[in-house]
Amino acid sequence: MALTSKQIYVNLHVKDVKRSMAFFTGLGFEFDMRFTDEEQAACLIVGENIYVMLLQEEYLKTFTKKEVVDTGKYAQLTLAIAAESREQVDEIVNKAVSLGGKSYTDPQDHGFMYQWGFYDPDGHVWEIGYMDLIAFEQMAQEQGQA
Repeated sequence: MALTSKQIYVNLHVKDVKRSMAFFTGLGFEFDMRFTDEEQAACLIVGENIYVMLLQEEYLKTFTKKEVVDTGKYAQLTLAIAAESREQVDEIVNKAVSLGGKSYTDPQDHGFMYQWGFYDPDGHVWEIGYMDLIAFEQMAQEQGQA
């Protein structure tokens, strides 16, 4: 039997929950206020049943015996989310930068897939991507015929 889950929660450490909430609200995200206290934790809604818990660093330390990673030196993980178009990818990253984030990389155009990323104010990497499945299938068919 395959393991499946009805929800996913990713825990990220942040220095200032209110600052992070303002940043992600500016990007157009919403929060589940049932799991948000604005001092220790905020529940960012990424999609249907997909959440990122923004946990104040000291509060996160109560969940683990490990050190909290220094995002200036290390990538603990990258968060990748899908956009509805190439234009939306650009819009999200440009907005993130205008709100205090930093560009993570140059835009990457792979024909069927377009991606770009940013660092949030706490240095976590967010990859925003758009995949044109029709172009992907056409490319796969062309490669199969070669």
